[in-house]
Amino acid sequence: MEPVIRCRKCGKKMSSARIDDYRIKVTCTCGFSEYRSSPSMSKAINPHFSKESLTPLKFDNTGQFYFELQRADRERMEIITLDEISMLASSDYDLGEVLKNVVERTARRLGVDVCSIYLWDGEELVMRGTYGLSQNAVGQAKLKMGEGITGSAVKERHPMLVPDISMDPRYRYFPETKEEQYRIKTMYSYPIFSGDEPFGVLNAQTVVLREFKEDEIYFISVVANLILGAVKMRKRL
Repeated sequence: MEPVIRCRKCGKKMSSARIDDYRIKVTCTCGFSEYRSSPSMSKAINPHFSKESLTPLKFDNTGQFYFELQRADRERMEIITLDEISMLASSDYDLGEVLKNVVERTARRLGVDVCSIYLWDGEELVMRGTYGLSQNAVGQAKLKMGEGITGSAVKERHPMLVPDISMDPRYRYFPETKEEQYRIKTMYSYPIFSGDEPFGVLNAQTVVLREFKEDEIYFISVVANLILGAVKMRKRL
């Protein structure tokens, strides 16, 4: 008997449809949907494949080796991380602890140098969790709606990718973050909304110029929705 999947928004039974060998999409009649990992039946490895062909190792022109991850490999790793974050979000841990762990896992999976979450308190966007920046900035770094790239993403209600923040006059620097040691270049800000109500922003930053791939942007959006669920759940409690 297949397990019943309940909607995290309204509690109704959800229907599921397989997307690929590693995940399914579950959908509720209320409009809420999400992706979950669900491996299909295992497949035997063709014995004619060499071990070398299955190892994601490549050599550069200096003879040094490095890992090469294809998109499918990266997406599988992202699904594993989303499962971890989902469990954190639905746990009974303190919200601050949850957010701290979520941004750390997000940063490590995306390979970014800094990842931070700002939550809207009704008047300002307040940093509530960060990986890469000083923990002293948590609760201290604050932005008005429309202030900085972070505040602009909320005001304009859409994600913002800034390839080089040194060229963007909107960027706001906070001494308490001690981010001068990083010399941050690229910044991606994803605003979090519940309907028309602003909830916060999830930021990803790198010290080198960086392009975010389509599946990485999707990954950030899913993490943002899990954060939204975690905040809402704790507000109800």
